[in-house]
Amino acid sequence: MHFDIFNGDADGILALHQLRLHEPKPAATLITGVKRDIKLLSKVESHRNSSLTVLDISMDSNRDALLTLLGAQNTISYIDHHFAGTIPDSPFLTTHIDPSPAICTSLIVDKILDGKYRSWAVAGAFGDNLHDSANKAATALSLDTKEISQLRELGELLNYNGYGAELSDLHFAPDVLYRTIRPYDDPFSFLAESRDIATLRQGFKEDMILAMEQQEMDPGKKNRVYTFPNAPWARRVAGVFSNLRAREKKDAAHALIVENDDSSLRISVRAPLNNRKNADTLCRMFPTGGGRTAAAGINRLPAELLDDFLEHFQITFSA
Repeated sequence: MHFDIFNGDADGILALHQLRLHEPKPAATLITGVKRDIKLLSKVESHRNSSLTVLDISMDSNRDALLTLLGAQNTISYIDHHFAGTIPDSPFLTTHIDPSPAICTSLIVDKILDGKYRSWAVAGAFGDNLHDSANKAATALSLDTKEISQLRELGELLNYNGYGAELSDLHFAPDVLYRTIRPYDDPFSFLAESRDIATLRQGFKEDMILAMEQQEMDPGKKNRVYTFPNAPWARRVAGVFSNLRAREKKDAAHALIVENDDSSLRISVRAPLNNRKNADTLCRMFPTGGGRTAAAGINRLPAELLDDFLEHFQITFSA
């Protein structure tokens, strides 16, 4: 039995798509979820003697389940760009992990496959807000400005779809969205033919209108903080909005705070684009925090810790 386990955002979906264009596994069981649902290995840890491909989820966050799976002699290929911690030494584990701030999982897969499906990797990098890396990767493809813009839109819309507290917040479940992409070798054909893209475009447009009406919290400081209400639109657009604000002011760090149903806080952090460091270090200081050095988050911050978070946010990115 084979499992494809992947983050439900653009990077996870398009990393898997590249791999399966190269080596199809139509009978694979898909395991995914909303973007912040990263402890995915726990959903399969009872299996033995199976094979798993794991994409775009932190090894450190899945360590206990990973060790259980390796102990049950499951063969695992792990490809990721998040903080990994200590990588287990096991004959059943193969890793391609690079936490460099200008790398995403789609670009790691692109390297493994020698650029065979690079246009999809470019879209994945755009989705992860790695615009410089995406444009650099695209130089070998001889694309015109319109085509690069189309890949950017594809990546950003797929990334937009991954954000939410639960699947009901999303326009499409990530496994469903992956299956609609799976038949396509060419992203431009997918963009031209897919009805799902039209749905995502319209949803994105409507959500961003609401997002852009939200005011900065305590303006005038070097780093910017925004707060969103407890609403599906706010959860859906959180990532794309954070990325947009980060591109506007590249020397500043950005934090977006969204209230959860239980009054805890969901926080997205973007390190300054001109110094992509310490977002993960900051978020791991708090319960349910994690991510990567350039972009990280906290799933459920107790409201009473907000002032503590804001203080550490400004200190972390004060230089």
